[in-house]
Amino acid sequence: MEVTDIGNKEEGKVWHRKPTPGKSVLATVVRTAQQSKTVRFLHVAFDTTGDSFLAGDHHGNIYFFDISRNRFRLVLRTGQACTALAFSLRRTTEFLVALVDHTIKCFDKDTKQLVSWMRGHEGAVTSISVHSSGRYAITTSSDTAQLWDLDTFQRKRKLNIRQSVGIQKVFFLPLSNTILSCFSDDSIFAWESDTLFCRYQLPVPDSGPRIFYKAFAVTRDGKSLATGGRSNLLHLWCLESQQLVRVIQMPSQVRTVRQLEFLPESFDCGANQTLGVLSQDGVMRFINIHTCKLLFHTGSVDEAITAVAVGPNGRHMAAIMDNGSINIYSVQSLTQELKKVTPLPSRVAVVSGDGAGHDFSNIKMKVRSEAVRPARRSGRGTQVKILRPPAAGSSAEDKENELPAGLNKKRLVALLKAFGEFPAKYRMFVWKSLLCLPENHAAYSSLTDKGLHSAFLTLQDKYPIKSQKLQRGLQRLLSALAHWAAIFSEVEYIPLLSFPFVKLFQNNPMLCFEVVATVIVNWCQHWFEYFPNPPLNILSMAENILAHHDKELLEHLKDCGITTQLYVWPLLETMFSEVLTRDEWLRLFDNVFSNHPSFLLMACVAYVISCREPLLLCSQKKDFEYFFHHRNNLDVAAMIKEAYRITGSTPAAIHPRTLLSDFTPLTSGQYPIFNQYPEFIVEYQSRERERIRLQEMEEELSALRADFVRRQAEEKAYFAQQKAEEQRRTILAQEEEKLAQQRAKLTAMKRELKVKELHLLDATRRRFLKHQQDLQASQIQRLDQEINRKMDQREQETAAAVQDLEVRQMELEVQRKRLEQSDWQREVLGRLQQVEAEQERKRDLLAELQRKTLAEEEKLAHTVREVAGRKWDEVMNSRAELQEQRLAWSTADTEGERLLHRPAASVAAKGVNTATARSSAATQRQEGTSMVCLNSTSPSGSSTTNFSLDRGRALLDSSERELLKEIRELRQKLAARARESSTTSSPSVPTPSSAS
Repeated sequence: MEVTDIGNKEEGKVWHRKPTPGKSVLATVVRTAQQSKTVRFLHVAFDTTGDSFLAGDHHGNIYFFDISRNRFRLVLRTGQACTALAFSLRRTTEFLVALVDHTIKCFDKDTKQLVSWMRGHEGAVTSISVHSSGRYAITTSSDTAQLWDLDTFQRKRKLNIRQSVGIQKVFFLPLSNTILSCFSDDSIFAWESDTLFCRYQLPVPDSGPRIFYKAFAVTRDGKSLATGGRSNLLHLWCLESQQLVRVIQMPSQVRTVRQLEFLPESFDCGANQTLGVLSQDGVMRFINIHTCKLLFHTGSVDEAITAVAVGPNGRHMAAIMDNGSINIYSVQSLTQELKKVTPLPSRVAVVSGDGAGHDFSNIKMKVRSEAVRPARRSGRGTQVKILRPPAAGSSAEDKENELPAGLNKKRLVALLKAFGEFPAKYRMFVWKSLLCLPENHAAYSSLTDKGLHSAFLTLQDKYPIKSQKLQRGLQRLLSALAHWAAIFSEVEYIPLLSFPFVKLFQNNPMLCFEVVATVIVNWCQHWFEYFPNPPLNILSMAENILAHHDKELLEHLKDCGITTQLYVWPLLETMFSEVLTRDEWLRLFDNVFSNHPSFLLMACVAYVISCREPLLLCSQKKDFEYFFHHRNNLDVAAMIKEAYRITGSTPAAIHPRTLLSDFTPLTSGQYPIFNQYPEFIVEYQSRERERIRLQEMEEELSALRADFVRRQAEEKAYFAQQKAEEQRRTILAQEEEKLAQQRAKLTAMKRELKVKELHLLDATRRRFLKHQQDLQASQIQRLDQEINRKMDQREQETAAAVQDLEVRQMELEVQRKRLEQSDWQREVLGRLQQVEAEQERKRDLLAELQRKTLAEEEKLAHTVREVAGRKWDEVMNSRAELQEQRLAWSTADTEGERLLHRPAASVAAKGVNTATARSSAATQRQEGTSMVCLNSTSPSGSSTTNFSLDRGRALLDSSERELLKEIRELRQKLAARARESSTTSSPSVPTPSSAS
């Protein structure tokens, strides 16, 4: 068997080596995407020739396969998975595809262009039936069926049904204008396609097991109808007489019929005899509807088939496998392999004749299949296996107890009763087998691919969970449930019911979904009939059971005003997750999944009875509410034992088993339709939510429109502002140019003003210099006058001092002579020595003053150098005068020294002259200094020089005054002594002592 991987190719060959003649499987087509991940094919549809078919994959790619030309090509990419395909339109190049967004689109396979887009369904379209003329088409979803005119692509009719009844399938009968509609209550109606007048209704069998029709097939002549469902029984109807003519019981391996297809044969005039039955185990068995023999079958448990399409000419058959690939079969090769070996007769249970009033209670019987089927093919050739009949010791009960994976329910129940629970290591495996989970990967993927449901976008606000992983898992599960059935988006307790399973199966979301769906279908039967209220019928059952087993407790609850909505419904809606620990919960559901769905209700009653003692002590409503929403001290093993006791001792009249159906697993391939709820309420709420959503969308749209208008106005204003800005920029550039010109003119004017200012400053400076020169000239003139005056005064004082000194010298000479003879001569000499020391000190002071004067002269010289050259001669003259004065001072000092070195007798006479000379010298120095200071024209050093010379002159004057004062005192003493001596010497002769 050749496997062709089309990958991401847009065209190519279906098989690269011509199939071996007589080989049933022509090719296997798979598609792998990146990282070797297989992209599953979902639907196939043949054209009218039967040699070409369309196939849609999970990613929304539609491929066209031409078997006769061995070619395939990519027709288009829709971007979303398809739910149905149809290819037998009047225009042979056009086809219909239903997408997951509930729309139907018509495309042209050659041009790859969209021809039309049809809307109107509120649920996913599950089937498309095209009239034999190709002009009309019927699209079916779970809630409605619509008739379309393919010439105008307008909806002509819409099938309205009761809310409680779902649609299974609506399709055209071949070679007629009759529409056949099949509903979930097993009712089948025939309608005229033009007037939609009901022609007839097939009678619903009122006896025997209910089949729950899911699969339908009509022969090519439109005379026979085969139906199947959740049973191994097939009903064969004659549409001309509207009677059930045959009931066929398939082998025990068949529990659910998923699809029925008649196999066209040559020269049978459309009265097809071979019927293909695809069951839940993925095997398609072909039987003869007249002889009721099992002819052959294809597929196996390892290579299960999920969907089949048979070409109209009966030459080819395309089967979608469980792994997502497509097997292309040659029907002729299948029948030839069948003819190689003479088949043994198959025993199939048959009811012939009028089945309307027949009792089907005895239809269940052991079936032994002895047909020959082709085994799994390999490249070496074809092998044939004969199905052996089962052992004689087997029974129907053993068949019913057989579970997938080789487990036996009877043995598991015995193990559970012995140990009280299943092994924790194998619990998930056992649950999976007990619940018969189909693991419909494709169907689950189609639900999850629809994304998060709008009802659970803000789930974390109402049900906050600390773990983000659990939050996302719960949100994903609830969205898948809401996409599966619309009611689950409205039920408030669905998160509470689902959370323990989400926490348990958090690493396997698909298994979690199927477990929750199985629990809802079986253990939540009749829960949603009173939606949005709690299931009052189920709660009434629990109350009846409690009344039978513990009437005293029920009376106490009634006296306290407590109803079943307070003590049973909290346990059911949370699945005991609030009142039990994890281990206790697992032990309880080991027993729940191993028993009839009514056992869950028995467990609720057992829990209430097991807690009767604390409940009898409660009287307040809030105490009961707290009790049934929190964990309590309870022995779970005793509660489960009590549940088994209640189950066995409850009378049949009030036993829930009589009102609840037996366990029914989920169908394989596609999940069953769930419509056991008042659809009008859900639809009303959904319509209200849709109305609110549309209103919000309109508000958002109006807001967006207003925002658009505002933005448009802002853009216009912005563009106008930009234009005005450009104009302003142009005006600004012109103004800047004018300003630059004005600045240039202003700069030129400033330059001219600066030049004029410099000229004015120069003229002012020259005038100031001239004024300074005039001022200095006048000062020099005043100094000259002052100097002359001082010189005259000095000459006068000098002359007076000389005269005074001469007189004093004479007096001193007289006194010296006297003093030489007296004892106080030594005192005078000491005093004179002090005078000499004082004069020495004065000389030192004069030397220090001279040094300071030299320093001042240096500063004066520095200042003089800064004076203009034309004053230099005057300054030098001043310096010459200063040198002359200094020389005069030195002469005076020398004269004083000579006086000091003279004999003591001459010192007194010359003291006055020396003092006078020193006074005149000091006066001259003072005048010279003043003259130098007056002659100086330095602005910076004039104040400092004047200050230093004045201070030196003041010191010299003070020292001279002190010296003159001492001399004056000495003269007074000498005069006093002279008078005393004169008075004493007058009466007697002077002696040396009196002279002294």
